[in-house]
Amino acid sequence: MPKLVDPAARRRAVAQAVLAVVGRLGLEHASLRNVADESGLAIGSIRHYFADHNELMIFAMEELGARIGERLRAHTERPLASADGTGDASTPAAAPRATLEELLAEFLPLDDARREEAAVWLAFTAALHTRPQLRPCAAEHQQEMHALVSHVLSEAQRSGGLSQDLDLPLETARLTALLDGLTLQAVLLPDRSPPQLLRQVLRRHLETLGSGG
Repeated sequence: MPKLVDPAARRRAVAQAVLAVVGRLGLEHASLRNVADESGLAIGSIRHYFADHNELMIFAMEELGARIGERLRAHTERPLASADGTGDASTPAAAPRATLEELLAEFLPLDDARREEAAVWLAFTAALHTRPQLRPCAAEHQQEMHALVSHVLSEAQRSGGLSQDLDLPLETARLTALLDGLTLQAVLLPDRSPPQLLRQVLRRHLETLGSGG
């Protein structure tokens, strides 16, 4: 009796092979041959699930974006007052700001796994000018990240960890740019941008946003 294959699971497995190749060799080496070798499948099998190389690259980028988004949503959608595990919503403004830091730190590559994840994502986004078919996925992911940052800042303001006078749309854009910049530096120059420094920069930025006092 032939072995049943879950097409969705097989497509995800092939996408994971793409991400592994990109992480190790770069996007330019994510050929069908290299992906087939990485996945242990024949090129013909990959072509059975993807119409062409472009479709495969788009799907792999979408899978990575979904993985990042799911992790961030699980972390940032917790109530701010209980994000540090205390469950105490009556702490001074400094405490909500500390838990705000913990929530936003999840956006940063503070360990090897997240640094590798960020490096692969940056490899895809760096190719947008030569692979415009990837642009919609990048735009959708950036919009989701912007929405998550906005949500976290809004909750922090409501909890008294940030000033009530903040221009939230402006501060969301400013903080998103900061997180993107820190991520880029951590990927390109990890020795000069260790996790401790990334946290210090984020903490200092949040201090400038004040509190509701």
